Amino acid sequence: MLIGAAALGGTVALGAPTVVAKLTGSSTIEAPPPPKLTLVGLPETAPMPSAAALAKQLEKPLDAIPGKVTGIVRDAVTGEVLWDHTSDRALVPGSTGKLLTAAAALLTLDSTRGLVTKVVAGKQPGTVVLVGGGDPTLTALPEGKETVYPQPTRLVELARKVKATVKEPITRVQIDVSRYQGDRMAPGWDPADIQGGYIAPIQPLMLDGGRLDPTEQDGARTPAPARAAGQAFAELLGVDGRQITETVAEPGAKVLAAVTSAPISELVEHTLRVSDNVLAEVLAHEVARARGATPDFPSASREILAALNQAGIDTTGTQLYDGSGLSTKDRVSSRVLGAVLAAAAAPTENPNDPQFLRPLITGLPVAGGDGTLATRFGPGERSADGRGVVRAKTGTLTDVSSLAGVVTDADGRLLVFALMSNGGSPAAVRPRLDDLAAALAECGCRA
Repeated sequence: MLIGAAALGGTVALGAPTVVAKLTGSSTIEAPPPPKLTLVGLPETAPMPSAAALAKQLEKPLDAIPGKVTGIVRDAVTGEVLWDHTSDRALVPGSTGKLLTAAAALLTLDSTRGLVTKVVAGKQPGTVVLVGGGDPTLTALPEGKETVYPQPTRLVELARKVKATVKEPITRVQIDVSRYQGDRMAPGWDPADIQGGYIAPIQPLMLDGGRLDPTEQDGARTPAPARAAGQAFAELLGVDGRQITETVAEPGAKVLAAVTSAPISELVEHTLRVSDNVLAEVLAHEVARARGATPDFPSASREILAALNQAGIDTTGTQLYDGSGLSTKDRVSSRVLGAVLAAAAAPTENPNDPQFLRPLITGLPVAGGDGTLATRFGPGERSADGRGVVRAKTGTLTDVSSLAGVVTDADGRLLVFALMSNGGSPAAVRPRLDDLAAALAECGCRA
């Protein structure tokens, strides 16, 4: 089954008929009843664009993009390459690199299960150990208080369970961060990005992705996320949080309580929709761990590529130093991005198969609708024709802009695309990439 770009995530508001109030002779304003919106699958028999006509359609918007540019367009049904512009050239991908991490996570991890944070009995009486399980959505906010994560796990619930289980006084809280190893910052990261709100040191125990304000997506982060989580937990238990120490829980220690995150598939979708760097890095470390490698940055980068290669996706020429695309050392080609998306968008009789890559597509932001594309493809812009029919992962760093996703063309054919530019200001390049994606949406492009 093949489903349309806007339909993939269940978004129905975009592309809806505009309802205009009608003024009558009286002062009453009457509006027609709201339209009944339905989502339907795209027909696999929709005509495929001609490669030559498609190239002509993209020629003008392509020429307007400054810097080094690479791109590819593939048919989602057949996988056929319809347009190729130096697609083997590996450039800095920015956050489109998250597509590789997300795909590797779906290929490696059980997408129906979540990440578990637990508390176990410590070695000494009255001591409990908070064991990090890799869940950055854990929050100290109480029930009813929203965070940047749609389904956060609650530290208050964990504390409540511990209090109900432990009958003796709790006098000490320790933290176990042994799940991940090595450096906490990847090569090519700028330490200033911690205060800038783009990243936190990667540890398996943190609150709200290390954010100081749990409600602010790109707010400043803490340089010590695990310790901050331990202190918050101690306070909930009525223990002095200043005495937090690290330990490694005893093998077989009694589990006193546990909370579990949203399923991996939903974490993947959220990672892509809002371009969450911390969540992407956690998924990368979990991939390495699940594949039997050391859960650190170098192994995570290798295992992401190994998982993709094992699935038949050729990653030749790709260099990864992290899982989020934040590193300026990363190199990925549009060919590889296109191959990952083509695998995810390919027709299937069972798009809900937990081992399938469909969450890679359903997590893509909708042009003009949500996530990192919410304010792009706006009404009145040249790219407005892509509004609601383009779904794509964005990527932005200094002199780096990229856009990769799916689009439904004018004939109802689903196309996969990946576009990248290095060397031009994002302020100048991003609108041009949007124009190029919108040109695909306008295209019937048959000879």
